[in-house]
Amino acid sequence: MSFTLRVLIGLVVGLAIGIGVAAAGPGPWQRLPGLVEPIGLIFVNAIRMTVIPLVASGLIVGVASMRDARAVGRLGVRAVALFAVFVAAATTFSAACAFPLLARLGIDPAVAASLRAGAASVGKTAAESARSLPSWSQWVVDLVPVNALKAAVDGAILPLIVFSLAFGLSLTMIDAGRRQIVVGFFQGVSEAMLALVGWVLRLTPVGVFALAVPLGARMGLAAAGALVYYIGLLSLVSAAFILVCLYPAAVWVGRVPLGQFAKAAGPAQVVAFSSRSSLAALPATIDGARASLRWPEELVGFFVPLAASMFRVGGAIAQTVAVLFVARLYDVPLAPAQLATILVTVVVTSFTIPGIPAGAIITMTPVLAVAGVPVEGIGLLMGVDTIPDMFRTLANVTGWFAAGSILARTRAA
Repeated sequence: MSFTLRVLIGLVVGLAIGIGVAAAGPGPWQRLPGLVEPIGLIFVNAIRMTVIPLVASGLIVGVASMRDARAVGRLGVRAVALFAVFVAAATTFSAACAFPLLARLGIDPAVAASLRAGAASVGKTAAESARSLPSWSQWVVDLVPVNALKAAVDGAILPLIVFSLAFGLSLTMIDAGRRQIVVGFFQGVSEAMLALVGWVLRLTPVGVFALAVPLGARMGLAAAGALVYYIGLLSLVSAAFILVCLYPAAVWVGRVPLGQFAKAAGPAQVVAFSSRSSLAALPATIDGARASLRWPEELVGFFVPLAASMFRVGGAIAQTVAVLFVARLYDVPLAPAQLATILVTVVVTSFTIPGIPAGAIITMTPVLAVAGVPVEGIGLLMGVDTIPDMFRTLANVTGWFAAGSILARTRAA
């Protein structure tokens, strides 16, 4: 039995039991959700404990290694800048599409209050949240942490990201031998966290089941409807970004004829969509770039591996839509300052998404944290991640072709 099927069974069975408990009325079975919920919370905490070291070490290693990218000229800097533009566009587009559509998702306020009451990470009430929001000037000042270790302990992910970026940049200025020692250490931390995440993911069916039972008990049949709405919304937004943004970018900015671009990207897109793995589509991407788009060999040899390792525009879409959905599910109001913080955090953390199943969902923990949204929703989203993952992987690979086409044109010019 495949891993995806086991996770789906855990979700469906958990929801069915929870809905049954809600429909059955008072009785000894009402204790069941409370008995299994701690297992789900342990699963979520196991994910959360890996995120800060994974994100921080990934950023430090990535930025410190940019010295190697500069060795091939200005291409590395231009590629990363283009990645950031695409990711920023993806987060903005996703928020603009998802926010009004999620407002149409009916969530009973009493049900949302019950979900918040059952969340271990429950924050403040809406009024308290509004009063505690910092001013814009204070928000900017707080981006630079007084103590980076304290920021990590407090889960202040955005200041920690600023420190990690600055630390990585400072490493590029020191002796190469000493830099390699430090980078090697953080590379080891990153790989160890990925191994730990792999262990945690094996428990996903159990964790999803334990989270689904109390959700079904609190929401009843509305729980299934809300998750179906999320699947459709994220898939729709991903497909829309591909058609509205990525294809036009390649055609209008990259000056590639639509038919030629579609022919070049088609095989890699099929592999990406069916396998849900960007890396599995790498050979087809290289072949399409060489044979159909005729990119320069140095662009194919450098840009494609770089994009495969750090450019995941689909992950940015997924994180944006997912955090807005979880906020709607728990009825957590998001002020403009919080939305801005979410978008900034998504842009940065998208470069640290690991190439593993549900990588975008796992690394969205910092995004939920800066939004003040309960992180328990992560386990539930992992349970319905199969179809959205197909679309966001498709967006990732299409983004490689679009960005590469623009770089190829600017180099030719």
